[in-house]
Amino acid sequence: MSEHVGVLGGGRMGAGIAHSFLLAGARVSVVERDDASVDAAVARIGDSIRRSAERDPDLDPDETASRLRVGIDVGLFADANLVIEAVPEDRGLKQEALARVDAVLGEAAVLASNTSSISIDDLAATLRDPARFLGLHFFNPVPASALVEIVRGSATAPSVIEAARWWVQSLNKTPIVVRDSPGFASSRLGVMLGLEAIRMLEESVASAEDIDTAMTLGYRHPIGPLRTTDIVGLDVRLGIAEELARELGDRFAPPELLRTMVAEGRLGRKSGEGFYNWNEERS
Repeated sequence: MSEHVGVLGGGRMGAGIAHSFLLAGARVSVVERDDASVDAAVARIGDSIRRSAERDPDLDPDETASRLRVGIDVGLFADANLVIEAVPEDRGLKQEALARVDAVLGEAAVLASNTSSISIDDLAATLRDPARFLGLHFFNPVPASALVEIVRGSATAPSVIEAARWWVQSLNKTPIVVRDSPGFASSRLGVMLGLEAIRMLEESVASAEDIDTAMTLGYRHPIGPLRTTDIVGLDVRLGIAEELARELGDRFAPPELLRTMVAEGRLGRKSGEGFYNWNEERS
């Protein structure tokens, strides 16, 4: 891939997206909010490249890293073919971030949001050309995930959807295309299952381990809904549930247990504790 891909935000998701495009051969520019965040993103992506090189002896980590630029200036995106916004799941924050990127993009560039639940049409409202905007919903952890959800806004051009299919397939991932609607396909289904599992735990129906085992062995899900929530992040799941509850009603109302755990900082794998203890894996 000879494309130049930009990623706005170098956190866990943004770093994973950047890593995937680097492995596909693209030049990648990542923009963060300050110098400390730049350093963290460089370290995060560098670690991912090194781990990939350990698994793949044909991968040259130095050459791969040489195609990466990380900074604080959105001007790094000026000649990008594709820019993916990957800031936290907050409507106002995403709108502001997308507007900053939109101001520097070339006319032929495609702009995407990695949102998992916020309306693409809402995010497109302040952009110069909504026809070149769409959702590209990656899954955590990005390098290991096989799916990318392409979200088609009401104004998204068919050629942009086809270009997105090509980019996703170039990453050796499978694209699905969904219409812009609350929660799209994956978040709407996944969050509903996760919320019900949390309610069952809250009601002492069964332990977290047994609830998850019911789905992994009974329905052949690769990971149970509570362990998945830990991996995604309880705070992320709470934000998505609140968004879906506003759009679709009380069936997506977050359980009190979820709110309590987020308030206490038990966010899952990234904090070391959620429905499971992750400290040994983090050490």
